Amino acid sequence: MSYETIIFENIGDLAIIKLNRPEKLNALNKKMLDELDDCIKNIEKNNSIYGLIITGNGNKAFAAGADIAELHECNKQTGKLFSEYGSYVFKRIEQLPIPVIAAINGYALGGGCELALACHIRFASENAKLGQPEVSLGVIPGYGASQRLPRIVGKAKALELIISGAMIDANEAFRIGLVNKIFSQEELLDKTVEFLNTCFKNSKLAVKASIDCINKSQEMSLLEGLHYESQKFGEICASKDFKEGTLAYIEKRLPNFTNE
Repeated sequence: MSYETIIFENIGDLAIIKLNRPEKLNALNKKMLDELDDCIKNIEKNNSIYGLIITGNGNKAFAAGADIAELHECNKQTGKLFSEYGSYVFKRIEQLPIPVIAAINGYALGGGCELALACHIRFASENAKLGQPEVSLGVIPGYGASQRLPRIVGKAKALELIISGAMIDANEAFRIGLVNKIFSQEELLDKTVEFLNTCFKNSKLAVKASIDCINKSQEMSLLEGLHYESQKFGEICASKDFKEGTLAYIEKRLPNFTNE
């Protein structure tokens, strides 16, 4: 897959998407969203990809927000469409049945932070800066921060960050649970790949089902979620991976999962 605003790499079981507008600090524009959407659709069709990393090209930014020149042209109607399209693309990323990790290598502001929020897990470099500065531009977050950020860090902290427009560093982001781990910029991508390789040792069927259940937990009541989990648990119990994993434990050996 060849694109202008993103770089796609497929290395064994995992894929890497690098946002590629370094001269604009990888700001998200319509073309980048189009290419992200196309890339995600192709990943969905590729049964040999079991993990995805999203990061920024260069050493300054993951993504420093939406393209302000494009945003400035919005009116009531086009502004709604602008928000809906970005939310649609990010929702596709969130709903991928494989682990999606944001490797935040610098600024992740506005739409860039919202892209990271749509990923399942967030690892950050020591120089990362995160924030939702939209109110300083006279607007609100449009790609999901008002919905995902409270679910991740809590209502009060999300309100604090969004209505102040404050930017926080990696250590504060880790303290409030916005990022999972912090690494040096030199180590960030390698450590993210290392984490995914650890996941790949497990049953990929079970990993996918776990992601599915956790995603559904954001949309269901506790009772509905428990019912859904039991349904998925039963489906997994009918798989070859389940029989192999439990037998390997009984026989005190490593399992040989086949993703069946």
